[in-house]
Amino acid sequence: MEIYCGGKNYLTAAIDVFFPLICIACLDPKSSFSQFNVQKLLRLADLYPENFSSNDYLYLESQLRNYIYNVQRDPQFSEVGDLGSLAQQMVKTGKNTVFPLVYRLIQLALVLPVATASVERVFSAMNIVKTDLRNKMGDEWMNDCLVVYIEKDIFATIENEQILQRFQRMKTRRMQLPPLRYSSATTTNTSNVNQ
Repeated sequence: MEIYCGGKNYLTAAIDVFFPLICIACLDPKSSFSQFNVQKLLRLADLYPENFSSNDYLYLESQLRNYIYNVQRDPQFSEVGDLGSLAQQMVKTGKNTVFPLVYRLIQLALVLPVATASVERVFSAMNIVKTDLRNKMGDEWMNDCLVVYIEKDIFATIENEQILQRFQRMKTRRMQLPPLRYSSATTTNTSNVNQ
């Protein structure tokens, strides 16, 4: 996980995160695709150059226009109520192969809310970890602190004794760190680790 926080305006970051969500609403099949907007969907595709080549981008506009014309007149799509059902119906009817670029855009739209929630979580964690006291923290150290904070459920399963032993083995130290012997559970776990 790589997080860049130096010099990035949080407002710009929020716009970068939420603008694609506005574009996704254009794919909503409710009310016979009443929100459909080709220009916003082209902008959404423009945000993902690794998923749409320059040739794909050239064909996408005409494919979007043909797609909306086709699905609005197809009775099989009249009962579709959400994006997931739309993707399933496209596969059932074979329209995913007729309109592969539109289908790719729908797949991205299905993944984006999960990615957006993850970004929100990271920004929230960044506000907690990066306090005034730690404001001059370097990016690498900040990144490490955020990973530990965000994935705290995973790190909570690791015994402190294991962390101390790993730290001790990283390089030669002037003196050995004393083992932690504050609970019977830790002592039992460390004896299993040493074997």
